[in-house]
This record gives sequence, C-alpha cells and structure tokens, in this order.
Amino acid sequence: MKSHFIHALITFALCVVTLVGYGFWYAAVANKSAAVASIQNQIDAKTESAARVASARTALAEIAGDESAVRSYFVPETEIVSFIDDLVARGRALSATVKILSVSADNSHNQSTLSFSLTVKGTFDAVMRTVGMIEYAPYNLSIAKLSVGKDGKDAWHADVELLVGSVPASSVATSTKAVSPNILSSSFTTHAYF
Repeated sequence: MKSHFIHALITFALCVVTLVGYGFWYAAVANKSAAVASIQNQIDAKTESAARVASARTALAEIAGDESAVRSYFVPETEIVSFIDDLVARGRALSATVKILSVSADNSHNQSTLSFSLTVKGTFDAVMRTVGMIEYAPYNLSIAKLSVGKDGKDAWHADVELLVGSVPASSVATSTKAVSPNILSSSFTTHAYF
C-alpha cells in the first residue's frame, strides 16, 4: 500500500509541478501577448497618422490649382505696369482712350489693394463699353467712383476710381485668369465678392 501512496504522492507532485509550470508559461505568454497588442496599437496609430498625412498631401495638391486660380484675380506688385497696359488695351479695342491719372497702394486692410484713378474718353458707347469691360475684367476689383460727363457733340468722358486687390511679389503663383462677374448697383458702384 505504501507503493500506491508513493505513486499517488509522486503523481500529485508532478501535477503540482505541471500546474505551476503551466501558470508560469501562461503568465509569460500573457505578458508577450500584451506586448504584442501594445506594439500593434503603435503600428495602427502610426499607420493612421501616415494615412492622414497622405490625405493632407493629396488635399494640398488638389487645392494648389485652386490657390493659383484665386491668386490670378489679384494684381502682383511686380505686374502693375502690365495691368495698366491691359486697361489701355481694353479701351483701345473699343475705340476709347484710357488714361491713368494716378496709382496708389493701400495696405491698411487685411488684403492690400491698389487704387487706380483713370479717365476714359470717346463716344458714349465706347466709354460705357470700356467701363463695363474693365468692370468685368478677370481681377478682384471694384469701381469705387464713377462719373460720366459730356465733352462735346459726340465726345464723352468717364472718371473712374478702381480698387484692385493686390498680392506681394513674393507670393505670386502663375495660373490662368478666370472671369469673375461683378454686380452693378443703381449708383454706378460695383463690388467684387469672394
């Protein structure tokens, strides 16, 4: 009977050793599983961050064209002479004479603007068409003041003060210009809205 008791005691000791070994093994596997889960969470966070960065880069690339289009509505400081030449050419195309009287910069607001004072001379039809063509030019501009007068039998003049949006030379982006409609009110002043 002693031999059964020894066998039972040895079996019990083996079971205890096995259970203790299983407990240590289970704890080691649980620790490794927690470490793997932590690493997986870090990988997921970095993957999500990389996806957001890629999405932001894609969005920036898509709006770069829009930014260029919007910037084309503003006259760069380095292109004031070409803008004046454009105004004169618009008048010449409609048989009117456009004469620039003064140009001044106004940087007191959030957006810098250029103030142009000009006179348009010609027939009534040519003067009004030229003013309209300037008003609907593809720029962020508004007619601040407009007065029309008759000089002779078939000679008219319009005195116009334009406010044109401007951008610094360092931030100019090249793009194609698009036409932006302006609204003409009953008092002959226009406003460009963005």
